[in-house]
Amino acid sequence: MLVKTYGSAVYGIAAQLITIEVDLGRGAKTQIIGLPDNAVKESLTRVYAAMKNSDYEYPRKGVIISMAPADLKKEGSAYDLSIAVGLLAVSEQINPQALQKTLVMGELSLDGSILPLKGALPMAIQAQKDGFERLIIPADNAREAAIVKGIKVYGVNTLQETVDFLNGELQLEPVFADPRSEFEQGQQQSQYDFSDVKGQENIKRAMEIAAAGAHNIILIGPPGAGKTMLAKRLNTILPPMNLHEALETTKIHSVAGKLGSKASLMAQRPFRNPHHTISDVALVGGGNHPQPGEISLAHNGVLFLDELPEFKRTVLEVLRQPLEERRITISRAKFTVDYPSSVMLVASMNPCPCGYFNHPTKECVCAPGVVQRYLSKVSGPLLDRIDIHIEVTPVEFDEMNNRQAESERSTDIRTRVMEARERQVERFKENKAIHANAQMESNMIRKYCEIDQQGAVLLKAAMNKLNLSARAYDRILKVARTIADLSGSDNIAMEHLAEAIQYRSLDRENWGV
Repeated sequence: MLVKTYGSAVYGIAAQLITIEVDLGRGAKTQIIGLPDNAVKESLTRVYAAMKNSDYEYPRKGVIISMAPADLKKEGSAYDLSIAVGLLAVSEQINPQALQKTLVMGELSLDGSILPLKGALPMAIQAQKDGFERLIIPADNAREAAIVKGIKVYGVNTLQETVDFLNGELQLEPVFADPRSEFEQGQQQSQYDFSDVKGQENIKRAMEIAAAGAHNIILIGPPGAGKTMLAKRLNTILPPMNLHEALETTKIHSVAGKLGSKASLMAQRPFRNPHHTISDVALVGGGNHPQPGEISLAHNGVLFLDELPEFKRTVLEVLRQPLEERRITISRAKFTVDYPSSVMLVASMNPCPCGYFNHPTKECVCAPGVVQRYLSKVSGPLLDRIDIHIEVTPVEFDEMNNRQAESERSTDIRTRVMEARERQVERFKENKAIHANAQMESNMIRKYCEIDQQGAVLLKAAMNKLNLSARAYDRILKVARTIADLSGSDNIAMEHLAEAIQYRSLDRENWGV
């Protein structure tokens, strides 16, 4: 007797249908074929114990379990439930007809309970595309998968519950989720606001420009000046995610197992803040079973690297290509996976090891040349991908203690940012790959960032007087274009260019000497 059950394999952020064929043969040996890894091979032991402890009989005849396509490596423990259901069906403890148009996934505990899995959302999306009508997965993942329309999602807690449901002895209601309503409600939740920040108006302005044009930004200043506080509030002024962005972001977190129990569609842009001891694989993704790294988990949001020079040089260098291409490709001998990585990079750093170089009141105690060596830990090619460099100075006591002064709220800043983004969407409507000024290529800069003769004279004088590097040229024009968008101007004026020039602190030839 031959029975087919259906599961799903996740590669990157997409899923692929896996057909599990179970056949009773001669002898007493159970074989599992189709390139299973060790976790899949071990599933036979888990399935045997779960069936025994749930009062089901394991087939006494020899069993062959084939997982197709046979040339695709099967990884992980999430096939336990699919295999168990197939064994129960082939031994006539489940009606095989109940498995038609049904996809089953879940990891089994030895007592028959079902543990959560990774990647439930991509599985549900692919199952719906493949024409399945039902999806049976762990109850903890049901809400996550239920946001996919066109397929009924059933959450189960035990093997016995699954068998009773398939045999019609137990009625389960499909899990319902209203992604649009939950998405709109989730967008209103935020624990941070720019009104919490006292003073630092010039830094807030730089953050507003960065948000408006999706520019990468680096904050340089002494300890306690507010760099981390400002960075954590950048998400509150970014435009809200649309449903497409939310779905793509949720898929990445689903694959990584970061959504948590009972989670649904992500509504807030992610903010990832990895520690400086992180490895390059953890940052960009990879491993024996490739998983998304921090740069992909921050997709459509913010990647914050605090104390940038403390990161290992190799870790920072692997960021260069993903920041440019907004995608990370992980290659292995037999397959390649792509993870999106469209992030805003926000970095912060002290100006020197002691932290007080250029401090208005405290004296730097670093030896000559130490400051430059400290800054050189961040390579030029990486700085070339950061459009805005801004120095953060400490807030004066009177300004910090002024309880009557009201700071501008994030909602007011976000309104201006969204208006500027709308201008950019209209500008780049013919190029679907470009959504913001920071993504412009050189030919687009020449087209959309034209400056008049006076502006050219100003820019030339600034580059000569401030010893700005040649790589600052394009960055200054991009930022000036964003400043013009914030002011509602079609053309880059002198004041827009002048403001953009000041945001290149680390390009000054003798900075930190």
